[in-house]
Amino acid sequence: MTIAIRGLEVSLGGRKVLDDVFLDVPSGSWTAVIGPNGAGKSTLLRAILGLRSGRGEITVAGTDPRTLKPRERARLVAYAPQSPRLPAGMRVFDYTLLGRSPYIPHLGREDARDRAVASEVLERLDLAGLAARPLDQLSGGERQRVVLARALAQQTSVLLLDEPTSALDIGHQQQVMELIDQLRLADGLTVLTTIHDLTLAGQYADALVLLSGGRVAAAGPPGEVLTRDAIAEHFDARVRIEPGPDGRPILSLDRTRTPN
Repeated sequence: MTIAIRGLEVSLGGRKVLDDVFLDVPSGSWTAVIGPNGAGKSTLLRAILGLRSGRGEITVAGTDPRTLKPRERARLVAYAPQSPRLPAGMRVFDYTLLGRSPYIPHLGREDARDRAVASEVLERLDLAGLAARPLDQLSGGERQRVVLARALAQQTSVLLLDEPTSALDIGHQQQVMELIDQLRLADGLTVLTTIHDLTLAGQYADALVLLSGGRVAAAGPPGEVLTRDAIAEHFDARVRIEPGPDGRPILSLDRTRTPN
């Protein structure tokens, strides 16, 4: 399912957070939104879901998700926030089952199919052995996978993931990114993520969108967006950029001092 945004503007507290944003995410692709702190990355995802009001056009598979009722929207787009509330004491299976809420009738209960979907998702994410464990007894990497499990249980074709690797060590970052990529390719998912780590974004996403000051400063393949000049201008950082084995850009800090 294609995501298309045309001229999106969002203001918060009288301050324009997103300004004339244009964005296209082709069906089955992975687009990563990058940018400095306060650039509007998380606001962009929340605007797509109608959690932030704004002007402009937003469509997912030709439908504006903001016009849908919450249950209908949850069948179209799955969203994993950066810092979700994980109820203490709730079991992993029960939390994953919350992803089936859009399909359960009001005042109704989950049925055998809902439980089967939750079990299948946990199996795919290598979490079946943790199904009975309370959420507050999980490691950081396990929590991230459980949040992803709930989103996948919604069985949508579009995933919006806000900083899916935040607060994870390098090993868990790689595991989560590899998992997202495997699921995308296996299920034909359309993925839109925000991500802080520029090298991770460049290694996994098909396309990058650089937000700065609420506007799109650059968009395209990772090698075209992640340039020394762009990083210097929008992140105020000096970096070296080298191609990895597959040609994707790898960034490292450049400690060479500039002459006075």
